[in-house]
Amino acid sequence: MFKNCAYKHHATLIQKSIFAHGFQIERMSEKIVKVGDINCGSDELFLISGPCVIEDETTMMKTAEKLKEVSERMNIDITYKSSFVKDNRSSLKFYRGPGIDEGLKLLQKIKNDFGFTILSDIHTPAQAAPAGEVLDVIQIPAYLCMQSELLVESAKTGKVVNIKHGQFLAPENMIKPVEKVLESGNDQVILTERGYTFGYNDLVVDPRSFYHLRQPGFPVVFDITHSIRKYGIPSADPKGGNREFLPTIARAGVAAGVDGVFIETHPEPAKALCDAASQLCVYDLEEFLKPLIEIHNLEVQYR
Repeated sequence: MFKNCAYKHHATLIQKSIFAHGFQIERMSEKIVKVGDINCGSDELFLISGPCVIEDETTMMKTAEKLKEVSERMNIDITYKSSFVKDNRSSLKFYRGPGIDEGLKLLQKIKNDFGFTILSDIHTPAQAAPAGEVLDVIQIPAYLCMQSELLVESAKTGKVVNIKHGQFLAPENMIKPVEKVLESGNDQVILTERGYTFGYNDLVVDPRSFYHLRQPGFPVVFDITHSIRKYGIPSADPKGGNREFLPTIARAGVAAGVDGVFIETHPEPAKALCDAASQLCVYDLEEFLKPLIEIHNLEVQYR
């Protein structure tokens, strides 16, 4: 990127290879990770979207139907995302999902009916193998991104592993969980930014993190909707998310060069059983995406 001699030594350091289990990854040279027919890390922006947690079948199918329409109308690849269990709810009284068995059955139905690739997160190592029978992407939650056994078992499935950036971890240190997956024999990795702890009960998105997350050489995703959550406030409370910031941070992230965006969507966000204050109405998604696609198409010309 920089051609002046003053930057030469720094660029050389960044481009040093890392070796793990026979894989050689050149820093600053991004790997294409295939999720079904989606080439993550190519010049085409991709989207991860769906309800935060698996709800009733009608809600899930309505969301999938609209996402399919958006995908076809806007020519954007979409991976359907929803959690079969939300294990980090702030109260046991809050809805956590249908569980792995019922959740995977519904995700398989969506996969069959709409042709989506599917992403969901796991919370224990034992969930990796059964989840891998249905999912195309196994997601490691941000809070759990350093859990070795969780990473190892996810890697062993051979599926793409999406590691979310822990709110507590400097972005350059995300190389550590990446190495754990590589050392377990899997080089199909995606890294996702979702905001960093900023004081108490708040998150900030530092654009420098996109640069740091790119250094291991894998596709980078920006989780936009989780980045506006206000911790300490139940997500059913409208004050639990700063939805007014969604366009600003989304456009900033895409301009910074992310490969994909992660936007949780719901037909009626105010009635959502999790993250009601931050999910985007799926019927507003198309208009929300239009400037992001335009910005991305401009950004890739200068890579």
